[in-house]
Amino acid sequence: MAVNLDILLIVPNSRAPAYGPLAPLAAVEPPVWAGLLATFLLKKGYGVEILDAHALDLPAGRIGEEVARLKPRLAVAVAYGHQPSASTQTMPAAREALRAIRQAAPWTPTAILGGHPSALPERTLREEPVDFVVEGEGPYTLAALLDALKAGSSLEKVPGLWWKDAEGTAFRNAPAPLVKDLDGEMPGVAWEKLLPVKTFKAHNWHSLTNGGMREGYAALSTELGCPFHCNFCQIQAPFKSGERALGYAPGVNSYRRWSPHIVGEQLERLVAQDGVCNVKMVDEMHLLSRSHVEGICDEILRRGLGDHLNIWAYSRVDTAKWPDLLEKMRRAGYRWLALGIEASDSSVRDGQDKHFSDFDIVKTVRAIQAIDICVVGNFIVGLPGETADSMQRTLDLALELRCEWMNVYPALALPGSALYQEAVAKGWRLPSSWAGYAFLGYECVPLPTESLTSENILRFRDQVFFLRYFGDPEYLAMMQEKFGQAAVTDILEMVAAGPPKRKILGG
Repeated sequence: MAVNLDILLIVPNSRAPAYGPLAPLAAVEPPVWAGLLATFLLKKGYGVEILDAHALDLPAGRIGEEVARLKPRLAVAVAYGHQPSASTQTMPAAREALRAIRQAAPWTPTAILGGHPSALPERTLREEPVDFVVEGEGPYTLAALLDALKAGSSLEKVPGLWWKDAEGTAFRNAPAPLVKDLDGEMPGVAWEKLLPVKTFKAHNWHSLTNGGMREGYAALSTELGCPFHCNFCQIQAPFKSGERALGYAPGVNSYRRWSPHIVGEQLERLVAQDGVCNVKMVDEMHLLSRSHVEGICDEILRRGLGDHLNIWAYSRVDTAKWPDLLEKMRRAGYRWLALGIEASDSSVRDGQDKHFSDFDIVKTVRAIQAIDICVVGNFIVGLPGETADSMQRTLDLALELRCEWMNVYPALALPGSALYQEAVAKGWRLPSSWAGYAFLGYECVPLPTESLTSENILRFRDQVFFLRYFGDPEYLAMMQEKFGQAAVTDILEMVAAGPPKRKILGG
């Protein structure tokens, strides 16, 4: 059968299962990792297309039909979540997409890559309807696999590949190295291969600093990896095999950056050609290196983009520590910082590599707000050592902080995290399906603690923390003063729509 293109990168549609009733309020984000892979492969001369089933809200059957129509040499499910530790929750949608491809285009070789497949490659190859599993970040593996398929040659030399022979025996090849020259080999997202930017929408809260306009939304990576070791996070899973290939010492995390110039080029193009205003910096820890962030701000300001942008980014409490840099970030269009606060009790927080005090948290939040950057407080309930009293203290801290927005997640042992390894070793209760790893999903099953059941934790998260915070009169008064009645109305409608239904709570 004639091949029409080399590779089709598929973004599975996990929108409804991942967000439940809050799906209309959540962002429709550009698929950054698919866009980065496309750039790498296009520079190598391969024919590449992206099918963003998530943004288009396509059912799995339509994915199969598109593969049959396009006839790619290789179809790849890109199982990356739009949140750094949300790969596993995309797996049910990836499975359905791969199954649909087998039904509609059985002649098409298929592969899957992402944080979850890299964390559990052998299991993924065994359980999913797929021909190949990529362990690692993927660019070198996909290029070598395409060459092998095109030449009809052996797969044994394709780095980072898990595959089966005709008898069903599984093989694991040597790991592929990480891409070291990001500027040269993978200089940003292949925006020309994505859907029009107007397709993507910012989160409801992100648009509060943009007059409620959610359209014109882009997401960028300025770095890959994270030097910290939070035990609940799977962000490093796609990079571990590549680190071994490059000779990294065990326990050392890779951390790579694009140059500020490359970031500035992308932003200038997005503003000039696509009218982008809302931007997410996808990096797990954007505000870490002062020189890197300051360089990006300088590029934005030099190009005259600061007044056009509404940027949000992630930070730790203990890295948002330079008042003059924060002021420059505000001039460059940074309007939101999402802080990983996690918990109030230091005994709970310190186990997650978060060594700071409640005083530090309050001081940092107030300093950021003082220069007119809004704060998203990110909290977790149910981490090891959690009790009913400590969960309440975290809620009390959240109410004291009164961040402009708040996310609270149940603790999940995500594959690829140290917490998952500990949970498996100790026989802790884990979800029975990958759908159970969606924080807002119907089948979500948080980790129990010594004194709390999964049900206790989820009930507190949904029916106490979420409702109490967003229904707090002082919080609503602050939002009225900052953003007007329309913002308060939206928040109250969100509260009325949630919390999500949960299977283990009888919902």
